[in-house]
Amino acid sequence: MIHNEMSRRRLLGLGVGLGAAATLTLAGCGGGDSSGPAAGGDGGKDYTGPKVDLKLWNGFTGGDGEIFKTLVNQFNSEHQNIAVSVATYQWEDYYNKLPSAASSGNGPDIAVMHMDQLATFAARGVISELDDVAKTLELTEADFAPTVWQGGLYNNKRYGIPLDMHPLGFYYNKSVMEKAGLDPNKPPTTRDDFTAALTELKKSGVQGFWISPFQFTGGMSFYSLIYQFGGSLFDAEVNKATFNADPAVEACTWMVDMIKQGHSPANVGQDAEYLALKSGKNAFTFNGIWQINDLKKSPDVQWGVAPLPQIGGKPAAWANSHNFTIVKQRANNANKVQASKVFINWLSQHSLDWAKGGQVPARKAVRESAEFKALTEVSALAPELDYAAFPPATPGLGEVIKTFYDSFNVAALGKKSPKQALDEGVAKANKQLEDNRKKYGS
Repeated sequence: MIHNEMSRRRLLGLGVGLGAAATLTLAGCGGGDSSGPAAGGDGGKDYTGPKVDLKLWNGFTGGDGEIFKTLVNQFNSEHQNIAVSVATYQWEDYYNKLPSAASSGNGPDIAVMHMDQLATFAARGVISELDDVAKTLELTEADFAPTVWQGGLYNNKRYGIPLDMHPLGFYYNKSVMEKAGLDPNKPPTTRDDFTAALTELKKSGVQGFWISPFQFTGGMSFYSLIYQFGGSLFDAEVNKATFNADPAVEACTWMVDMIKQGHSPANVGQDAEYLALKSGKNAFTFNGIWQINDLKKSPDVQWGVAPLPQIGGKPAAWANSHNFTIVKQRANNANKVQASKVFINWLSQHSLDWAKGGQVPARKAVRESAEFKALTEVSALAPELDYAAFPPATPGLGEVIKTFYDSFNVAALGKKSPKQALDEGVAKANKQLEDNRKKYGS
């Protein structure tokens, strides 16, 4: 399953895409003036060649899409010999479309890609190595969370330059808490606090924590809790699925018990838990950092956001990361490649502006700046980077992750016990992992 966080926001009415696949006309890979000497290969430090037109694909269909487009326009105004045009798709369409577009010569020059997709597209030969860009930016693992940095590597070569990280956060409705006699400025941080708060909410007639059976966001909450309980989705080599081990069963059982104990309705619809928070029908929800800007548009809702409470033995939260990649072309154009690297460098250096779109900057120096800390809600989730549970960088993992979420769906809907649902999911996932090793030779 593609991690299509932004298309979820489209369903919530958070924004309109900048372009539709049905109406977008893609230019050929030649585009722009390729005459004249090729620019020097300095990893994107500068570009002195003839003017080039670059195509950039992304999936930012929510409010962050407008901020992204504004940054691209600013780049274009500062670089007279580079013109970047933006095409925006829903993420699920984007990833399906990219390989064939690239092979036919109709793909983009630059592509924004989730971290868990990099290995697949690198293994398929769709994207290019970017080690020289990392060297030009003087980026090292010390500038990032280790998982974010390692996630951009495939076969010890870099294919992605991290732009941000977007974790799951803990949203709470202050008005609902206050009505139940809870301190609206002290959201629960531990399992005991969380349980006690739910008990008080139930006394006041509120089902405080709705469990969604879908990936967005029950599955992602389950993902987080597996790591909180000391488990993992896969073994260290990503050869075997482990989301039926004791920690995962304990985490899944805890979530299913939320329904059995009356803290959540059964059969919660897609996104209903988030809409219930906004309308005052529940008090707590785990959801993505991307909801911050939506809640800011609802001044009548009194809300707060904090890192996920620690339900298990250690802190953990699902997270992913957007990376910049350069797409391989049928006919290599050295000027376009160099100009693409200049754009990536520029945007990376402007990641504070990007943070205003509701993302935590990947670069440590930006996260530690006073300007970022002034973005109160977004910066509140930055500490989760230290213990974020990112998807592993393994080719072909998308369908395996889908199997994981499907297994949780079966358990959350009460169709099978947590143990049985997860056992069956792991059996299917292990077959998929074996098939992937044959397909990708890893």
